Amino acid sequence: MSASVILLAIIILLLALRQNIMIILAVAVSYMHLVWGDGDILYLLEDAWIAIDKEALLSIPMFILVGAVMTRGSIAEKLIDIAIALTRNLRGGLGAASILSCAVFAAISGSSPVTLLAVGAVLYPALLQQNYPKSYALGALTSGGTLGIIIPPSIPLIIFGIATETSIVDLFLAGLLPGLLLTGVMVVYSLWRNRNIELQPQQGKSLGQAIKVGGPALFMPILLLGGIYSGFFTPTESAAVALAYALVIEAFVHREIGFRDLYNIVQETLALLGSLIPIIAIAVSVNIFLAAEGVPTAISDWMQANMNNVILFILCLNILLLFVGTIMDTISALLILGPLLLPIANSFGIDPVHLGIIMVLNLEIGLLTPPMGLNLLVASGAFKESFGAVAKSVLPFIALMIAVLMIVSFVPWLSLAFL
Repeated sequence: MSASVILLAIIILLLALRQNIMIILAVAVSYMHLVWGDGDILYLLEDAWIAIDKEALLSIPMFILVGAVMTRGSIAEKLIDIAIALTRNLRGGLGAASILSCAVFAAISGSSPVTLLAVGAVLYPALLQQNYPKSYALGALTSGGTLGIIIPPSIPLIIFGIATETSIVDLFLAGLLPGLLLTGVMVVYSLWRNRNIELQPQQGKSLGQAIKVGGPALFMPILLLGGIYSGFFTPTESAAVALAYALVIEAFVHREIGFRDLYNIVQETLALLGSLIPIIAIAVSVNIFLAAEGVPTAISDWMQANMNNVILFILCLNILLLFVGTIMDTISALLILGPLLLPIANSFGIDPVHLGIIMVLNLEIGLLTPPMGLNLLVASGAFKESFGAVAKSVLPFIALMIAVLMIVSFVPWLSLAFL
C-alpha cells in the first residue's frame, strides 16, 4: 500500500472518529515529515515558530476581544437601535435592520459567530414578535452573521494575508465593495420577502434619538475603518485602538463592564486562541513542506497544460472551494489552500488580493452548508431550533451569495477598485 493511500486512510479514520482538526493536521504533517521529508518531526517546531512570529497575528485576539466586549456591553444593542430606527418606516424594515446590524457589527468584530450571537440575541425575538416568518428570521440572522468574514476588518482576511504574505490593508480595501454589495443584495431581498408585513405602530427611538444615544457606539466603526483606510494606523494597531475604545465606552460611558466581566472575557478569548494558534502553526508547517517538495509548482504546471482558459479555471476554483467549505473550517482552509492556490492563480493572471476575496466569499458560504456549517451549528444552539430547520432557512440566502460570488469572481474591479 502506497504512503499516500495510508495517509488518506489515516485522515478518513480520524474524521470518522470526529477528531479535532488540530489533531488531524498534526498527525498528517508528522506523517509527511517522516515519510516524504527528512524524517525529523522537530521541523514542526521550527515551522511553528515561523508561523507565529508575525505581527499581524496580534490583531486576531484583540478583534476577538472587541467582539466579546461589545456583546457583553451595550455597544451592539445601540448599533442595532440605530439600524432599526433607520428602517422603521419601511415594510419589512426590521428584516432589513437585521442585515444592516450584522454588517455594522461585523465591521467591528471581524467574526461571523460573534456577529450572529450578538445581533441574533436582540433581533430574533423581535422579528418573531412582529410576525416575521420564523424561516426568514432564522435565515436572515444566520446568513447575516457571515458578513463578519468579508466586511473588513475580517479575521479570515488577516489569516489569508498571513498565509500568503499578501498586504492585509489591500485585502481590507478589496473586501469593502463585495461586502457592501452582498449586504445590499440581502437588504433588498429582505424588503421584498417581507413586503406584506404590516407597519408596526411607531415604537422605540426615532433616528435622531438613536444616534444621540448611540453616538459613541456609531463612531466606533468610523474610527476603526477610517483609520485603516486613511493609513493612519495598521490593521494590528487598529485592533488595539478598537479594543481600547470599546473598553473606555463600555466601562466609563455605558458603565456596562466591570473588572469581573473583563476577566471572564479575557478567559473566554484565551480558550478560543488556545485552539486557533496551534492550527495556524501546524497548517503553516504543511505549507512549508509542500512548497519545499514543489507541490504547488507541479499543480500549477499541470493546470496550465490542461486548463488554459481563465474562465474555466475560476469556475473550477469556485466549485472546489464551495466543496471544501462544506467539510473544512474557514481558518484551516485558508491556511492550507491559500499558499497552494496562489501560484496557480498567478499563472492565470489573477491578482492575489482578488484570489483572497474569492476564497473568503466561498468559505463564507461554507459557514451555511452542512456538515461543517459553523453558523448553522451556532444558530441552532442560540435559537433553540433544529439543525435541519436552520439549514433549510438559509437556502434563499445561499442562492443570493452564490450570485454575488459569481459577480465578484468575474468582475475583478469590485475587489481591486480601491487599490
